[in-house]
Amino acid sequence: MDMPEVFKCSVTNCAYNNDEQCHALAITVGDGANPRCDTFTEAGFKGGDEQEIGRVGACKVSVCRFNESLECQAQGIEVGNRDGGVFCMTFSWR
Repeated sequence: MDMPEVFKCSVTNCAYNNDEQCHALAITVGDGANPRCDTFTEAGFKGGDEQEIGRVGACKVSVCRFNESLECQAQGIEVGNRDGGVFCMTFSWR
């Protein structure tokens, strides 16, 4: 199984973000019903691997229609700001 790519991340203050691309090797999304990006972090430097595009390593949002056995089954996701937090914008209720 291939991990879905983070197609776009508009959270420019994340250390893994460079030009709206995520460069964390794998992100973790959420807990329960909250599709927050658990990998989001601010730092005074950039992190991740600039040669790689971020992927979804784990999804803990059991109520998302793309979640199967804690693995994201979407083609890819978008991460963005919503309500003062950083969320998987691809989240969709079952």
